[in-house]
Amino acid sequence: MSETRRRRTAVLLGRLSLPERNYVADALRTETVGGVLLLLAAVASLIWANTLHHSYEAASDFHFGPSVLGLHLSLAHWAADGLLAVFFFVAGVELKRELVAGELRTPSAAALPVIAALCGMAVPALVYTLVNGASGGSLRGWAVPTATDIAFALAVLAVIGTALPAALRAFLLTLAVVDDLFAILIIAVFFTSTIDFVALIGAAACLVLFWLLLRAGVHGWYVYVPLALVTWALMLNSGVHATIAGVAMGLMLRCTTRAGERQSPGERIEHLVRPLSAGLAVPLFALFSAGVTVSGHALGDVFGKPETLGVVAGLVVGKTVGVFGGTWFAARFTRAELNPDLKWPDVFAVSTLAGIGFTVSLLIGELAFDDDPLLTDEVKAAVLVGSVIAAVLAATLLKLRNNTYRRLYDNEERDEDGDGIPDIYEEDEPAYHLRMAEILERKAAEHRRLAQLARRNGGPDNI
Repeated sequence: MSETRRRRTAVLLGRLSLPERNYVADALRTETVGGVLLLLAAVASLIWANTLHHSYEAASDFHFGPSVLGLHLSLAHWAADGLLAVFFFVAGVELKRELVAGELRTPSAAALPVIAALCGMAVPALVYTLVNGASGGSLRGWAVPTATDIAFALAVLAVIGTALPAALRAFLLTLAVVDDLFAILIIAVFFTSTIDFVALIGAAACLVLFWLLLRAGVHGWYVYVPLALVTWALMLNSGVHATIAGVAMGLMLRCTTRAGERQSPGERIEHLVRPLSAGLAVPLFALFSAGVTVSGHALGDVFGKPETLGVVAGLVVGKTVGVFGGTWFAARFTRAELNPDLKWPDVFAVSTLAGIGFTVSLLIGELAFDDDPLLTDEVKAAVLVGSVIAAVLAATLLKLRNNTYRRLYDNEERDEDGDGIPDIYEEDEPAYHLRMAEILERKAAEHRRLAQLARRNGGPDNI
């Protein structure tokens, strides 16, 4: 291959820049902890619902809040519409940052995750539609298997002890960010039935005020938090799902740094809010959404009803085929070459991991079948079963290459000169090699000293 062609060929899943690598590592560290809490909350929810069912139902249906403001909601409703607004706020900030400073800032870089995410949502929806169209099931749940739960996926990686290379971790995170954007668009467009235009105009006015205050450089949580709560309440009463307010405010934050700034306001606020989202909001949502009665008959129904079978097939088959096919197509379309450290089976394994749809899938399941509580619970069970199957398949495939991933991960993290920057980012700098030469010379001098000491103490010169 000529040098000119080598320069023109893009590398698929190549090395991240140092700032992007640090951002991804920090974000995934928080999401991994949140994912473990999410798993614990899901297990606790299942145990609670199957041992003390009436208690679980009573707690989920417990209403509180001011009726005059339209906020007399059940605990489950507060979790779905209130706490998930925090989750989608973080998703909005993530997306804004990706668009202006991350992997999506240029069309060529954005092509891969956007195409992969779109295919990873379209194919599961198609699989669900085919299963239900052929069996006479309801088509209302087509959007349920379209979402990927990044926290759950990272929890699986933490449990199986797999350290993915940074490129694969960044791909999974960016894929989930784009996935969340399209999921919120699906909720806004397809799951809004009646609209209160007065409340909607009020919410829009609050969002405009939020934007103007940001542009004017106004600071203070005591300004933005009350405004955010009013915006959320108006959006909830408008009939549009309240989480739209969260993602809209997240997208308005500035995510580029100015002179004298170490972090942009968006990154700073995301750093503060992400632990609240991953550690509290999402686990509490799971606690009041994942509690379905599990029995042999119920599990049999998951594979016996077209709606639930469509969800399982969409998550396990549709997500894998969609994400992998979209990635392969993007590589062919952009004529990119896969990172030589990775292989296409690695992309396939991560695509299987994308089949873990939990938080947003549960939310869409509730919205799609809100008039049929029994079918809602069955669809939730299907989301759990499909996610577990996808997790087991992904864990098996990733374990096959675990030694390779560990070697690549250790090489990416190696910092022999102790300056806090991985050596892989400094190997083209003369200063790095001079520092390493000095370090090795000190080590060599110490070994010579120890050799002379051993010789004086009567040790043999040769072994």
